[in-house]
Amino acid sequence: MTARIGVVTFPGSLDDRDTQRAIRIAGAEPVALWHRDKGLKQVDAVVLCGGFSYGDYLRAGAIARFSPVMEPLIEQAKSGLPVLGICNGFQILTEAHLLPGTMLRNNHLHFICRDQKLRVENDRTAWTSDYSAGQEIHIPLKNIDGQYVADERTLDELEAEGRVAFRYLDVNPNGSQRDIAGVTNETGNVVGLMPHPEHAVESLIGTGRTDGLPFFTSILKKLVNA
Repeated sequence: MTARIGVVTFPGSLDDRDTQRAIRIAGAEPVALWHRDKGLKQVDAVVLCGGFSYGDYLRAGAIARFSPVMEPLIEQAKSGLPVLGICNGFQILTEAHLLPGTMLRNNHLHFICRDQKLRVENDRTAWTSDYSAGQEIHIPLKNIDGQYVADERTLDELEAEGRVAFRYLDVNPNGSQRDIAGVTNETGNVVGLMPHPEHAVESLIGTGRTDGLPFFTSILKKLVNA
């Protein structure tokens, strides 16, 4: 039976089709979910993709967090449903309190688009098991509200519990505290990161590498072996 992975589209989402393609390349079935859906169509996992949901009015991800589809997503994520938030999706997950911290405007106040070097810090989550801890990868990055911040106690807890999933290398592109590029929840089923792995799954596009593909093969293996 083919694993079914939902991809939520909000008004202003940009990368839903790219994410669906990445899921298909990994060998799973992408399932389109609309922000007004009141159910998740019995998918096995969900990706909140990048973009500017609701135009990022009020605050990035703040309005999308209250979309109808988020009610079953939040409930099921707390019960173990694997959820990946990419860029705007990461912002939505912090607004929904499924992940700690929040996102502020980049410290240089400019939109940034670049290939970004990362280090994998946690290879034990539902979305990172096909990586190795300490592995260095290159993933496209594009954001203007990408500065990850949290209070010192939360940051210390994330470090102590191994919940920093990815860290920026060589350059911190947005001022994120402790070079944090992505984090995970306590159980490892919810992961958020600012860079875009769906743009690094084919050698002819993005970085010219496939460093983002393990996100999607990791979840596929977890679902198949569950």
